[in-house]
Formats: sequence, structure tokens, C-alpha cells
Amino acid sequence: MKNQPLVVERLLNAPVNQVWEALTVKEKMKVWYFEVSDFKPEVGFAFSFVAADQGVKYIHHCVVTAVVPDRKLSYSWKYEDYEGESLLTFELEPEGDKTRLILTHEGLETFPQHLKSFTRESFTGGWNYFINNALPKYLDPEFVPEPASETRC
Repeated sequence: MKNQPLVVERLLNAPVNQVWEALTVKEKMKVWYFEVSDFKPEVGFAFSFVAADQGVKYIHHCVVTAVVPDRKLSYSWKYEDYEGESLLTFELEPEGDKTRLILTHEGLETFPQHLKSFTRESFTGGWNYFINNALPKYLDPEFVPEPASETRC
């Protein structure tokens, strides 16, 4: 289980194209996700952002590794001045006028496990927040948080 990818899955009340834009348009990402330096859904595009956890600011460096418009987005994920590199993938599956989002984060065990911010539990809490609360609320202002539809660790 230690080296298993973290998977968070959610059925979102929005069509695929709206979810895709939330994942790939810098101005929309800023509202529910992170304020990225810049973003283009193009393989090889590098971007960065700063996020704080427990009072420590971490600089994230990412490079887009796979793009299938309206279906799949992957990018590497690493931290400045810390060992380790992981891969984050968003997969979108249309279900009528809704979208099933499957987030997979692989390689978490490569980060310094003695730091609480890099533990599997920390990533699980963060991704559950983004996928089960922040993104649904962004896509549907009338969204009311509910328990996660599925989380596989």
C-alpha cells in the first residue's frame, strides 16, 4: 500500500468542457486550485506555484507530460530544495451532462517522509479538499459539500 498511487474520484455536476477549462485555464485555476505562474495544456510546458502548509511555503515545479483535450492532463510535481518527484494525472469521463474526474497522484513515497507536509495523509487531505469541495463549489455555486464519493488510497 505504501507505494500505491493516491486516487480521488468524483462525479462533478458540470460538462467535460467546463471541467477541462477549470483544470487548464490559468484564471480559472486561480479561483479553486493554485495561482500558477502560467499554464498551457501543452506537453513540455513548465510552470510553478507557491503553496503554504503548516506555515511553510513550498515552491512547486511542474512540467506537463500528457494532454488529451477534454480527457486527460498529466504533469510532474516536485518541490524546490526537496528530493522527490511525482506524477499527477486528471482523467475526465463524460457521464451525460456531468463529468467523472479521476485524480491519480503517483510517487508520493519519493518525497521526504519525515516531513508531515509530504506524507500520504497530507496529500489525501489536500486532494480530498480540492476535488470534493473546492472544484465542485467553483463549478456549481449552489454546491453543498457531501462525503467523498470515493477515495482509494
